[in-house]
Amino acid sequence: MAQRMQLLLVVGLTIGLASGTASAGKLKYPDARRVDHTDDYHGTVVEDPYRWLEDDVRESKEVADWVTAENKVTGKYIKGIKERKVIREQLETFWNFEKYSSPFKAGGRYFYFHNSGLQNQSVLYVMDSLDDEPRVLLDPNEWSEDGTVALRGYSVSDDGRYLAFGRSTAGSDWLEWNILDMETGVELPETLKWTKWTSASWTRDSRGFFYSRYPAPEEGEEFQAQNKDSKMYYHRVGTDQGTDVLVYERPEEPDWGIHGGISEDGKYLIIVLTKGTDDKYRVLYKELDEPYGMPIGLINEFENEYSFLGHDGSLFYFKTDVDAPLGKIIGIDINKPGKEDWIEIIPEAEWNMAGAGLVGGLFVVKYLKDATSYIRMFNINGAHIRDVELPGIGTAGGFGGLRTDTETFYTFSSYNAPPSIYHYDLITGESELWRQADAGLDPESLEVKQVFYESKDGTRVPMFIVHKKGLELDGNNPTLLYGYGGFNISLTPYYSVTRRTWMEMGGVYAVPNLRGGGEYGEEWHQAGIKLNKQNVFDDFIAAAEWLIANKYTSSDKLAIYGGSNGGLLVGACMTQRPELYAAAIPAVGVMDMLRFHQFTIGRYWADDYGSADDPEEFKALYAYSPYHNLKSGTQYPSTMVTTADTDDRVVPGHSFKFAAELQNAHAGDNPVLIRIETKAGHGGGMPTAKVIDEYADLWAFLLTELNFDLPDDF
Repeated sequence: MAQRMQLLLVVGLTIGLASGTASAGKLKYPDARRVDHTDDYHGTVVEDPYRWLEDDVRESKEVADWVTAENKVTGKYIKGIKERKVIREQLETFWNFEKYSSPFKAGGRYFYFHNSGLQNQSVLYVMDSLDDEPRVLLDPNEWSEDGTVALRGYSVSDDGRYLAFGRSTAGSDWLEWNILDMETGVELPETLKWTKWTSASWTRDSRGFFYSRYPAPEEGEEFQAQNKDSKMYYHRVGTDQGTDVLVYERPEEPDWGIHGGISEDGKYLIIVLTKGTDDKYRVLYKELDEPYGMPIGLINEFENEYSFLGHDGSLFYFKTDVDAPLGKIIGIDINKPGKEDWIEIIPEAEWNMAGAGLVGGLFVVKYLKDATSYIRMFNINGAHIRDVELPGIGTAGGFGGLRTDTETFYTFSSYNAPPSIYHYDLITGESELWRQADAGLDPESLEVKQVFYESKDGTRVPMFIVHKKGLELDGNNPTLLYGYGGFNISLTPYYSVTRRTWMEMGGVYAVPNLRGGGEYGEEWHQAGIKLNKQNVFDDFIAAAEWLIANKYTSSDKLAIYGGSNGGLLVGACMTQRPELYAAAIPAVGVMDMLRFHQFTIGRYWADDYGSADDPEEFKALYAYSPYHNLKSGTQYPSTMVTTADTDDRVVPGHSFKFAAELQNAHAGDNPVLIRIETKAGHGGGMPTAKVIDEYADLWAFLLTELNFDLPDDF
């Protein structure tokens, strides 16, 4: 069935138009069977006419046939846009520059990723020293002809001999872990299956590592069944997975996630329990030199974040938000673990503490000030040592390493600044440029600004706006408004080939920092979740209205775009204010807010969304659920829904049902389409060629539906 589906989808995407323009006349959409299915939620009867579209596309011929028919319509539309070819060529041209990751040091060697330009997957290199000639360690491009097998996790043993690495196939969140003997270059025979969101944490003797996994799902349920009963295991190098030692489980709590890792000195195993996505953890520890010792609970309630940073003897360091919504660093002595004995090391500041690490004997702390990076360093007692002087306003990342290191690396990027990688001397505080991307962009050609606007309730919200210099504020500029607004995730400035292409097309790019994100700490996050989720949509709608009021654009030149939780954002906003935008791209979105918790790991999202199982939360969810709020006879914006056949995070049934109902309800002649990618998941690990093809389709769609021409110099 899988091979048949891939063939049908590829064929569907390559069927062309005989004549005419892409949007000429009302499109005929595939027939989608409506069924008389209802559910009773706390006394409210809710219709679900496309319940059958939740079935796995690999298992249901009816769903497979519908997908093929939808891709045929979409492929025909795209083929009719003559500018699509030149847009793709420009995307490929802009993409074709060398890309480097920030190096990391492990096992006495340096590792980094490099992409020569258009390789489908980046290649992992290793060097014995910074002056050494790099050599290829792993090249994922050799794992498949089409680049759809990706490297999605890696861990080096302390002695530098072994590399544990995870492979992802077709974009799935499922990883298969293997072990490379770096001395011989030979891959060991064992394979560890059914893992998601786990690291491989090596013991100091390099004989094995700790990891987490789920029970094997039933055949045919790999991409939809709920992932429950997480367990932690120890794997010994050279043995079969079936002999792995069970280290920790909570069978009475099948919904909990179990994660963990070893302290830098190898003395403690830190076990972290989660039951959602809201950074509220329970923490246990186990002394590894006591083989029969049981894990000991240190944090025993799911109330706050406790991110383990390291320890000195019995004093454990954590980044936390307990009594500090913007974050702080504390010390907990495991011999006196009561809260009254906790030590505040770095207090809460005026900015959000977005991340922290313990490197070279220093706490390296990343703050966000109005969604831009500031890096500060403190000694082990919390005294401020210095700030890192960044090249400008943008996003900095990296700063990894060990307590014993005297060096680290970081990356800096912004909307008009392709990534630069710096070597940082932890002793002197000096930064030295290690690699600079040559993307052929003149930073002065783009104007980057940050504005602040008021949302519906008067909340002040920041927004980045980027465009080519010389923009005329006449209300006639094609504008792409992008947002997310959830899960404590912050949208910060970074360089993007796809966004640069949009701006070279003459477009304006706008990114508001909506509530629900993490830009201003936990209070900002809480203001956009559960019963407050409507605030996120209000913030996004207010951003659109501000752009129109300030003559950047108009409703007939405005498009909205977001992925995953951002796909939900777009779906909710286009159903609440369909007249406000000309086009919408809800990508891999959560569209059925009453049933998301029934699939794979969706139940974890209840931390942000709430659950239809709760009567009050059901009312809030039902009020904005995109699938349930489409109204027959309404003209919706031109829409390109996107999803993928192997998305096992936000299952494609969300987008399938939304697209079918949208096509049924839509009253206008403008297109409402769905683009279903093959051998791709939620976005991670997607090969370069597929990414370029997808954005060529999306930008061509917007060019047509916002009705503008490419500049002469494009």
